[in-house]
Amino acid sequence: MPRTAFAILLAIVLPAAAQQAKPPAASQQTKPPAASQPTKPSAAAPAKPQMGAIRRAPSSNDTQNQLDGSEALFTVLAAINVAGYDDQLDAVSTHVFRHTLRTELASKNLESIFALKRFFRDHQIKTPGAELSRYISYGLLINGPPDFDYRDPDMLRPPDVTSIEGLSPLLAAFYREAGIGELWHRAQPFYDQMIAEYQEPAARAVLEANAYARNTTSGYLGRRFQIYVDLLGAPNQIQTRSYGDDYFVVLTPSPEPQIEGIRHAYLHYLIDPLGLKFSEDINKKHALGDYAQGAGALDEHYKIDFIDLATESLIKAMESRLDHKPALAEQAMKEGFVLAPALAEQLALYEKQEVALRLYFPALFAGLDFKHEEQRLSNVEFASTRASRVVRPAQTTKPVELTGAAKSLADAENAYLDRNLDQAKPIFLRVLEETTEQRLHAKAYYGLARIAVLQRDPETGDRLFRKVLELSPDDETKSWSLLYLARLADSQGDRDQAVENYRAVLAVEGAPDSVRQAALKGVAEAFKK
Repeated sequence: MPRTAFAILLAIVLPAAAQQAKPPAASQQTKPPAASQPTKPSAAAPAKPQMGAIRRAPSSNDTQNQLDGSEALFTVLAAINVAGYDDQLDAVSTHVFRHTLRTELASKNLESIFALKRFFRDHQIKTPGAELSRYISYGLLINGPPDFDYRDPDMLRPPDVTSIEGLSPLLAAFYREAGIGELWHRAQPFYDQMIAEYQEPAARAVLEANAYARNTTSGYLGRRFQIYVDLLGAPNQIQTRSYGDDYFVVLTPSPEPQIEGIRHAYLHYLIDPLGLKFSEDINKKHALGDYAQGAGALDEHYKIDFIDLATESLIKAMESRLDHKPALAEQAMKEGFVLAPALAEQLALYEKQEVALRLYFPALFAGLDFKHEEQRLSNVEFASTRASRVVRPAQTTKPVELTGAAKSLADAENAYLDRNLDQAKPIFLRVLEETTEQRLHAKAYYGLARIAVLQRDPETGDRLFRKVLELSPDDETKSWSLLYLARLADSQGDRDQAVENYRAVLAVEGAPDSVRQAALKGVAEAFKK
């Protein structure tokens, strides 16, 4: 399933709950991060997304896929990797491309890297998880190259982002000097592989949540749920953020897809607006929140914000119902989410009627009986720590063994990625003799064209990229070839031809999002190497 398939799916199922009336902007107060710590082996399950901005940071591309990579985030994490961020570098699940990037950039004597090292040293904090967390926050709120400026300059930014203010000019210099755009291009096959692992289970988790909430399939107004995969952070992380109407999940490599974290974040996407809309109904049960004060495992934020305590309790109750595991609600209560068992019981009543959750929502809290809950909570023994989430190794499957021209193409591409151009070139040429299949020929010519560009032979590169387009290439190869042709035209001062090729990229239906982003920027302004 291509990347665009998940975007289309979410566009269909994103709920009408988002269309409900929202509280006035004045009530959308900036909240402190709510224990959104990265998930590690033996770490707690994902917490409530961090609430940061009063206003929605506008997307630089409103049609962006809901499951994708981010060039801005990639650049930020590449920067901290060369600047001193080494967390879990030797872990089994650390992605190989993280090592590749660090090794290549370490071999270069670049002024931009020295500047990044000074910045990282001057702003460093002791906790690696918190260190990564704030740079992820920063990466979510900025545009990509060339300037890496804030998507909404007037937005009230959260403290973790303001603590590293001034990073963007360093990123811009680093991106240009270190050739991060080319590294981003080389990383795309790895992103595609990680995205493929998530597409089906992530879509299933979203559909499951929508089905339970009985959401219609009509569109949504101004809200966004975005999942980014990342190769360069410490493994086994689930980072969640909520900035106004934008909800983000950032996932790093792990032995198995972290679907629980995606579903948890998506349930917040559904439930948080309802918690704000019906806050008066929830606050009628505020006295029950007093029982949470003695919960040692509960983050302090929930002890002072009853609305968030109630909505998190509801989400945990929904998870227990979705998984058919009543013990999950009991465990949540022992961790301090004191309304979880009661709300699970109310959800059992909701399941027996036909009204959608967004309309039934006030009845969930109206049905809570003070006397009954006081009896339940007066005898609870709170846990001192939250339950651990253990990352289980995924079952490995034997990779498909390539043969013939397909194997030669893979060998040539690997040599190219290692920048062993003298080895890659004859293998690409051999592919032309091993098969008559046009699409494989297109990939071989695409490889030869890139080699020509790297060897400072733009005329040959231009000719070979045009040859690719004659051979019915797949959408990814076609779009990249057109992008290269556009940039070559820009470098020769032929702006009209460049714009024509950039627009041709945008007409390719299956073009990767990163190529579309580059083409959009190319239409707006000439490419500068």
